[in-house]
Amino acid sequence: MSYIAYLTHGGGPLPLLNDPGHRELVASLRELAAVAPTPKAILLVSAHWEASPVSLTGHPSPSLIHDYYGFPEAAYSLRYPVPGQPALAERARALLEDAGVPASVDQERGLDHGVFVPLSLMYPAADVPVVEMSVHSSLEPALHRRLGAALAPLLNDGVALIGSGSSFHNMAVLMGRDRSPAALEANRAFEDWLRDTLAEPGLSTLERGRRLDQWRAASGGAFAHPREEHLMPALVCAGAAGDRPGRVFAGRMGAANVSSVLWV
Repeated sequence: MSYIAYLTHGGGPLPLLNDPGHRELVASLRELAAVAPTPKAILLVSAHWEASPVSLTGHPSPSLIHDYYGFPEAAYSLRYPVPGQPALAERARALLEDAGVPASVDQERGLDHGVFVPLSLMYPAADVPVVEMSVHSSLEPALHRRLGAALAPLLNDGVALIGSGSSFHNMAVLMGRDRSPAALEANRAFEDWLRDTLAEPGLSTLERGRRLDQWRAASGGAFAHPREEHLMPALVCAGAAGDRPGRVFAGRMGAANVSSVLWV
């Protein structure tokens, strides 16, 4: 049995550039990796790839996509020479299709920073094969929980299922333009709600799913995620975890509280 993890991957390449505002986030990701079992391979759902149908990378030696701008030159020379695993991509596609979810394998696409930034911190040797998966372009919550449930059998094969996004993704706060008391309170409120939803042992699969599907109604929800793509990987993870509660690893990104969650 492997593990499931939802990661807050930070602002672009900054976690790899010794940015002071990301020190706590970097420490939390390394702490999570230290207690998670080493997987045979990783299927990583990235918030930075939206597709319909859901798509997976199938290249055996994927390139990197430096999908950010305005950063120091070093950000564009970052490397993470991790192997792909086409057989895993096909296995995941088949599981999704069997669950009634159309899926495809992209033989050319590389890995975006939602993949190589957190994995560079967690597995710096780049020796665990990785397949990236998109979120669905509908960004529909229940569908993303279905994706996770369909992919759960991979855990029995030693594959880690990772969702990479951000527990809080209001860019005005993250970039320091809004540090008002109301903004920081909304950040804290949504982090508390997300922690309770993903880590409360008393919640049933049904109740956890209901809460996640209605995330916008949570205190601070719409403020925390003006657009929901960075939250959708968490719903994939929750769908795979079922009624298992997660363990929260708290961090900070600038002035904002952020978190990652591990299920083992």
